Amino acid sequence: MRSRSSRRRRVAAFPVLLLLAPALAAGCAGGDRPAAAPTGGWVPPSGMASAEQPAPMATGATPAASSPAASASRSVSPSPSTSPTRANVRRVFPVRADNVDYHPTHSGYPGTDIFADCGEPVVAVTDGQVLEVSRVDRFRKGGPLGPYNGGLSVSLLGDDGVRYYGSHLSAIADGIAAGTRVRAGQALGKVGRTGNANNVCHLHFGLSPKCSGHDDWWIRRGVVWPARYLDSWRRGGNRSPVAEVTQWRREHGCPKQASSAGGG
Repeated sequence: MRSRSSRRRRVAAFPVLLLLAPALAAGCAGGDRPAAAPTGGWVPPSGMASAEQPAPMATGATPAASSPAASASRSVSPSPSTSPTRANVRRVFPVRADNVDYHPTHSGYPGTDIFADCGEPVVAVTDGQVLEVSRVDRFRKGGPLGPYNGGLSVSLLGDDGVRYYGSHLSAIADGIAAGTRVRAGQALGKVGRTGNANNVCHLHFGLSPKCSGHDDWWIRRGVVWPARYLDSWRRGGNRSPVAEVTQWRREHGCPKQASSAGGG
């Protein structure tokens, strides 16, 4: 009798357990996911992300692509934060030599002649892109002064927006051509005495803004005095000519003709 009575009690309790199962399951799952905030409860401040409310996007921003192909496409283009800026470019002295000297001034217009033995390496001052290369010495005494004074030469547009120019080279390094991307310290050529160098081995060095990029030798040869920047780079410093070159461009624009024909 006792056994039959126990079985009847267990059978009677079974429907009750079935009715309670959904509620018990919901209570167990509650520990694995956050409960919904009640009406009038805390709301994340604007700009703060939560599981239910992502941070708002900036005006004009494009939602992140969900497909793998779109993600791969985005990774190819550099983000603005990784692009070079004028504040973080590195600069080095343009001639790699132990025996080197230069004057603080230059005759006729701003520029500097850096004296070193012929054949010493001439390097890129900073990261940038080559604008022009002259591999042929077209200077002839008695010919026009100005356009060909530099002989063999290279001009470089730095990532800082300044054009760096070196001339009178004896050779141009392999692989250096208009459009070539170079890094600070990369070889551009060798010190020489081509062009109107008066048979003295040296590098004519000039700082200027990029104007036309072609046929503006009177600007390319130099418009601001380089000596104080060279002083810094020679000591391992990183003094920037950006402000002075930018100011000159603001005041003068891009003159269409030279004020004098001398120099390199």
